[in-house]
Amino acid sequence: MVAIVEEKKKSKANKKSQKKIPEYLIYEILDNKKIYYKDYKKVLSGEIPPEAVMGSSDLQAWIISIIMEFLFKNLPKKYKVLSNEVGYFYTSSRSKKWLNLDIAVINREKLKKPKGTYLKVPPEVVIEVDTKAELSELGSEYYLLKTERLLDSGIKKVIWIFTDVKKIQIAQKGEPWIIVDFDYEFEIIDNIKINLAKLLQEDDL
Repeated sequence: MVAIVEEKKKSKANKKSQKKIPEYLIYEILDNKKIYYKDYKKVLSGEIPPEAVMGSSDLQAWIISIIMEFLFKNLPKKYKVLSNEVGYFYTSSRSKKWLNLDIAVINREKLKKPKGTYLKVPPEVVIEVDTKAELSELGSEYYLLKTERLLDSGIKKVIWIFTDVKKIQIAQKGEPWIIVDFDYEFEIIDNIKINLAKLLQEDDL
């Protein structure tokens, strides 16, 4: 009995000694589950500063900039292109479900005047380049869940670009998802097609 009581005391002491994870290390909230920035534990241990986990890699930022330049040149004016980790409430602000979007193509009629808050209306297309999320618990399921929630929220197409394996996942509601190589030409919206490998080659990357 004494051993059990002592064990409980130790357990409580350990819980108290554990550092509470600060809010600024939350990357997204997916299905009410907090998703933290990759390597957030290194921030908690003091190995690296918070900025080290929040920034994009040079390759991720480069690819995003190339895609943004392409969209600015080719999309009709009825669309607005947003980037820089756009916050998006995929149900409502009260449900505490929000995701970050690398690139969002949204109809200007939906956006109207920016209000300084996270998006509450679905973009037409979302493009994601890798992720800053800690995947030690969810693993590859994270990509599937995030894609499904985005499509369920009313987004018509979700495009994932995976730089490590040079693959692209294209998902549309009610259609089979496909995974293709970087040199596959595909439609973003309104018959605007992109070939990522060609764009990278033109940019000497």
